Amino acid sequence: MAALAAVAALDEPVRRRLYALVSGYDEPVSRDTAAAALGLARSVAAFHLDRLAELGLLEVEFRRPPGRSGPGAGRPAKLYRRSVDEIAVTLPERHYDLAAELMARAIDAAAQDPARVREALTDAARDHGRALGLGIEPGDTPLADRIYRVLAEEGYEPRASGATITLANCPFHALADQHRDLVCSMNQDLLSGVCEAAGLPPDAARLDPAPGRCCVTVHVGPATSRRSPT
Repeated sequence: MAALAAVAALDEPVRRRLYALVSGYDEPVSRDTAAAALGLARSVAAFHLDRLAELGLLEVEFRRPPGRSGPGAGRPAKLYRRSVDEIAVTLPERHYDLAAELMARAIDAAAQDPARVREALTDAARDHGRALGLGIEPGDTPLADRIYRVLAEEGYEPRASGATITLANCPFHALADQHRDLVCSMNQDLLSGVCEAAGLPPDAARLDPAPGRCCVTVHVGPATSRRSPT
């Protein structure tokens, strides 16, 4: 029931916009920032942010503003970031996560024959990535922007700065925690296929792991810094 309540909360337009806003930031977001960004009264923003936190969709931390510390510095600000916990609701009940976990275990166990297993997974991932990349239609907008849009549609939550797109979300997060080498390699192959079909070198998708984001970065050439649209 908790998962149902969390999903139902996003049916409320203000809460859905606030959740999207917080998810689009790399750093925690204050009530004042959220209220100003969406044109809401601070009390309204605070109410809905706290409700999202109660339901487990956001995490809360407290921090003093930069440059202020010690006695008299004031109360720490309440900040919100998207929860790392995954919430899923399926009706009727399904166990796709279990099936994926078992398949990943089987591939890992059979990896003593890399040519038979890993190569097949590489081919499948590259093919899927190429299919996504072929959907990037030629147009007047820069190629980097079109690749960015595809990555956003696939749930990677891209963040672009200069020539590099980092990916704030790993769509395979739970599996990557248990089978990191296998899943990260698969993910790189998939994104290499996207790059190849879009006209970039396959090595434009590079393994570059860092805490709190996907293990792959995409190098697309000069681009304008941006956040995910909210």
